[in-house]
Amino acid sequence: MTTQTFHSLVTCPQPNPQACLRLFCFPYAGGSSLIFRTWSNSLPSTVEVCPIELAGRGTQMKLAPFTRLEPLVQAIAPVLLPHLDKPFAFFGHSMGALVGFELARLLRREYDVIPVHLFISGRRAPQIPDPKPPVHALPEPEFKEELRRLNGTPEMVLQNADLMQLLLPILRADFAVLETYVYMNEPPLNCPITAFGGLQDHEVTRHELQAWQNQTNAAFSLQMFAGNHFFLHSAQSLLLQSLSQELHQITSKINRWQ
Repeated sequence: MTTQTFHSLVTCPQPNPQACLRLFCFPYAGGSSLIFRTWSNSLPSTVEVCPIELAGRGTQMKLAPFTRLEPLVQAIAPVLLPHLDKPFAFFGHSMGALVGFELARLLRREYDVIPVHLFISGRRAPQIPDPKPPVHALPEPEFKEELRRLNGTPEMVLQNADLMQLLLPILRADFAVLETYVYMNEPPLNCPITAFGGLQDHEVTRHELQAWQNQTNAAFSLQMFAGNHFFLHSAQSLLLQSLSQELHQITSKINRWQ
């Protein structure tokens, strides 16, 4: 995929040229940049929120979604580079957390740049293998049942045949990205990592979140919120409050350096 066809993956619902930090946000499987469209309202004015629109949805709807993580991050990196002219951080939930992590490693490896902070949400540490069998190639009834179990797709959407015909290829591709991922050992990142988790999340345990500590040489913290795998929505106000506090500390340091 060329950068010319992928150029509009960086969105910015509320442009903020005066910001001293860009926060790039990566959605969960099946999600789009719209998840983050109102986040600027709850975060410091020193932060510009830039949701990433992955292929197959939103402005990238005409592009085939990626089914492997490596080509996905390789496509994102060169398009992101022009936007890295000021300090930046990554936030990703579930699949988005893995995308953000591997993108950070690629940027370090190939461009010698890293985010000032990595925010991980609802995703086990990458060095821990997936304990569950893959589902991305299941027949449609079984695949929809798995979506129902995960509780991330509203029942009214699952029952809507037309909507599901649009969503299923994207969801299958995103699940394939996760289920074919193979962790490769590299040195820990030098940026701090903050992990967020749901207390009732049966997909990701506290222990699996804590293991992100092995991926950084810098500070690590873990915060848990009430909710299942999609606490990102059910506990959004508390999550954004916590994220806001961390971002305020980060931008205060940046302003002191400048």
